[in-house]
Amino acid sequence: MPDMPSSEDLAFAVEVLRLEASAVEGLTKRLGEEFLRAVSMVLGCCGRVVVSGVGKAGIIAQKIAATFASTGTPALFLHPTEALHGDLGMVVAGDVALLLSNSGQTAEIMDLLPHLRKVGASIMAVTGNPHGPLMQDGAADVVLDIGAISEACPLGLAPSCSTTAMLALGDALALTVQRCRGFTGEDYVRFHPAGALGRRLLKVSEVMRTGERLPLAAERTPVGEVISAISRARAGSAPVVDEDGKLLGIFTDGDFRRMWTENAAGMPGGSDAAAGRLGRIMLLPVGEVMTSPCLSIEEDRLAAEAMRVLGEKRINELPVVNRSMQVTGIIDVQDLVGLAI
Repeated sequence: MPDMPSSEDLAFAVEVLRLEASAVEGLTKRLGEEFLRAVSMVLGCCGRVVVSGVGKAGIIAQKIAATFASTGTPALFLHPTEALHGDLGMVVAGDVALLLSNSGQTAEIMDLLPHLRKVGASIMAVTGNPHGPLMQDGAADVVLDIGAISEACPLGLAPSCSTTAMLALGDALALTVQRCRGFTGEDYVRFHPAGALGRRLLKVSEVMRTGERLPLAAERTPVGEVISAISRARAGSAPVVDEDGKLLGIFTDGDFRRMWTENAAGMPGGSDAAAGRLGRIMLLPVGEVMTSPCLSIEEDRLAAEAMRVLGEKRINELPVVNRSMQVTGIIDVQDLVGLAI
């Protein structure tokens, strides 16, 4: 049975983290013109970034390919052994092959390299061996040298610091390309439509109520008709608009209850008198009793922002407008709660 872990083991774990952090820190002194050439190569790529590596470097290659793909650069992972057994057909002329090999002489990578050349792919290498074949003239068009890195493994064998450095360098490359492309949050959400991230980046226009669920009212519409429209739409309010559809105000079921409380409830008279007062209220033009001006939100804003406004103002619905202040929808807090935004 192995010994129970001790404070010495904890100190060792801390040292592993320190060594890996140091490996990443060391990269900051190595980035220069060759890195900018790598960025330019990816930006000028008319195909995809094909990332390849073996073993632990292969796992890092998969993550780098995924980062490129999710930030606007078409990319895929290519296993070098499978490539030599048919998967080379995934590569086309104009692709950029990004090859990861800390030793700079991984046999599978070296075997794959000439075939990538024949296909017409450009070659970019990440290596830590200045004397390896990948560093020789003509082997790669661009070489990103991570330097000689000592592994954190007690035996000095298991890839740890070197793969951490490769991962960080791949992130730096992919995210710099993303920045140069001007890739936006809206672009990002197109590739992340599911999960909490996608919901957080939803626009108001994607979750607002429209059509029969949007009870619009003109200024002169009687309150009774507006109440009926609100009920049919199963809403809690109706935006009031002018003849051009521009927002003038809002009338809510809360507004109606306040009108009744202020103008009818508790006043002398029997049920007939109360019914008469209710009838007069129902005939009032909604423009005379609406809340104006009122809050609204533009349709191209994030739904998360609408949720924040609804929470801060303690209201249930917001009219949605375009840049001309025309009402295009209404957003309800219940819908946002249901999406877990």
